[in-house]
Amino acid sequence: MPSKKLRVGVLFGGRSGEHEVSLLSAASVMQAMDPTKYEVVPIGITKQGVWVTGAQAEKLLHGESAASKNKAARAAAKSAAKGSPKTEAKTTAKPGTARLTAGELTFAPPSPNEHGFTPFAAPRSAAAGAIAVDVIFPVLHGTFGEDGTIQGLLELADIPYIGSGVLGSAAGMDKDIMKRLFADSRLPLVKHVTVSRAQWERQPKQVQKDVESALKYPVFVKPANLGSSVGISKAHDASELPAAINEAALYDRKIVIEQGVGGKRYKAREIECSVLGNDDPVASICGEIVPAKEFYDYDAKYNNSASELLIPARLDHTQSRQVQEMAIRAFQSVECRGLARVDFLMDPLTGHFYLNEVNTMPGFTSISMYPKLWAASGLEYPALIDKLIELALERHMDKKRNKYSKD
Repeated sequence: MPSKKLRVGVLFGGRSGEHEVSLLSAASVMQAMDPTKYEVVPIGITKQGVWVTGAQAEKLLHGESAASKNKAARAAAKSAAKGSPKTEAKTTAKPGTARLTAGELTFAPPSPNEHGFTPFAAPRSAAAGAIAVDVIFPVLHGTFGEDGTIQGLLELADIPYIGSGVLGSAAGMDKDIMKRLFADSRLPLVKHVTVSRAQWERQPKQVQKDVESALKYPVFVKPANLGSSVGISKAHDASELPAAINEAALYDRKIVIEQGVGGKRYKAREIECSVLGNDDPVASICGEIVPAKEFYDYDAKYNNSASELLIPARLDHTQSRQVQEMAIRAFQSVECRGLARVDFLMDPLTGHFYLNEVNTMPGFTSISMYPKLWAASGLEYPALIDKLIELALERHMDKKRNKYSKD
């Protein structure tokens, strides 16, 4: 007798600036999943934060629903302005709004005109309109997807999910906290300074003086909490620093400023390594990015086909082993689980490696660096998805061993 298929909820979209990248990743994942093993349940989150399923999720996945959502939003606003009682009645039952169940827990994610989700205990049969899923693949990148927020929601609902937990996800998103954890594990870091937006707004001259006393130009200025190189600038000298900090401050209350590896004359080499596992993670072969621009910013990453991905990276055996070992240590230091891509900067003159960051839910199309590195290491894309689902269920079962009271 054939075993029951796993129902896998593929969660995509979201409110971050990486919404479109998430759609590409999710479409690739769903296409690669073996239909004899899995029943795929698409669950979309619009840019406005509305959760949708079924046909609405499919439309979102293919970018077809934006116009209709805007039209509906305008109509709802018009009705609300007239005080229409029908608009009020509809807010309690939105067609297509997702409800997920796992075990005896059900939760309703945010719906239009509602202020949040309401977790409650109920048997599956009593959860009208609920979607029972065995595991969630949150193919969400950046803010509200990779930062621990969605992970907390899934923990509350007691649903197994792929990737790091709340702590690992949050620490992996916050470049300031991440660097503190790396430093505690004695991993090599570039010189850096963290300042708050409030500090900058109150004392810009003092902040600039402090930065220049600690670091040499050029420097890279980054929002502490954001993905995909958004808001990152390179300041070549003192005249460019204020604008770079102002740009980063648009996106987060903390700004991380790093001394450029390679100095004014040379560009750092960008090396990446994929890590897979829970308590005993393993590392892939290494890859290298050759940006089309001065550094691998958002435009170079997604809009400039001249950027090169080299697999394997141009490293000797000793260098490759060094990167792989540091990647695993970085993964463990941030409490990652399941998967992460670990990024390094290599000084082209000295050959020294510096740990840049971890990405706890990296781009996941079949041509993205994370799965490509595993394919080159012998683990093809569909098998990689199988392994990630296995790791998610393993971690969930291990957590079930925990007691939360003496009774």
